[in-house]
Amino acid sequence: MYDSPVHARASAADRSPVTRMARMKATYLAPAIGQYLIAHTTQPDDVLDALALETREATGDSAAMQLSPDQGAFLTMITQLSRAGNVVEVGTFTGYSSICLARGLAPGGRLTCFDISEEWTAIAQRYWDKAGIADRVELRIGPAAERLEELPTGQAVDLAFIDADKAGYPVYYEILLSRLAPGGLILVDNTLWKGHVADPTVDDDDTRAIREFNDMVMADGRVTSLMLPIADGLTMIRKH
Repeated sequence: MYDSPVHARASAADRSPVTRMARMKATYLAPAIGQYLIAHTTQPDDVLDALALETREATGDSAAMQLSPDQGAFLTMITQLSRAGNVVEVGTFTGYSSICLARGLAPGGRLTCFDISEEWTAIAQRYWDKAGIADRVELRIGPAAERLEELPTGQAVDLAFIDADKAGYPVYYEILLSRLAPGGLILVDNTLWKGHVADPTVDDDDTRAIREFNDMVMADGRVTSLMLPIADGLTMIRKH
C-alpha cells in the first residue's frame, strides 16, 4: 500500500525502501530484514500497483487482506514452476492474488476463483481486464464450502490457494485435497497469523483456528508440508 498516488505512478527503481517496507506483512521479522527482502524481490508492475492503491482507498482497514508484493511474486513463480493448468483460489478480495496466479498459468490454463463478495470482486474483474488475464479466470460467488463442491471430481486441480475465513480452512482443504492431482499443491495463507500462533498468551478464535489447522496438516499422512516465513506465513502442501 502507498501513502499517496505519487507512489503508485513511480517506477520500481524510484520507490523508496521505506515505502516498500510499509507493505511488508512479515511483522515477525526485524524491520531491516523485511525491508531488505522486499527490496530484493521483483517489484509489482503498474497494474498491481494501481490495484493496491485502489484497494487501500476503497476498503480502508480491510486492505490488510491484500497480498504483499513478495507473496504475489511467489505465487506467480510457484504456479509457473509447477506448470499448473487448473488452478483454484478461495478468497479473491479485490484480485491481487488472482492476477499473480493467472500470470503463472501454463498455456491454456484456467483459474477458478471463489468469493462471497460481489462488491470487492467487482474491483477484481476490472483489474483482470487491465492485466489482460480475464479470459483465463472464472469467478464463482457464494459460500465456498458449498460452491467448491461443484468442482468436477474428474478434472484434477493442479494448484490451489486458500486465503479466506480462518474457521473455514479445514473444510476448504478437505474439498480441494479430494480433487487435487497427485503431486499437486495447496498453498494456505496467514498460517503464522502475525506470529500469534507461537504466542501462548494469544487465544482468540482466529488464532485457535489457525493453530488447529496447522496441527491438522502436520498430522495428515496424505501430504507433505512446508511452512514458509513469507508475508503472514504461507504453508505449501503437496499431495502424495
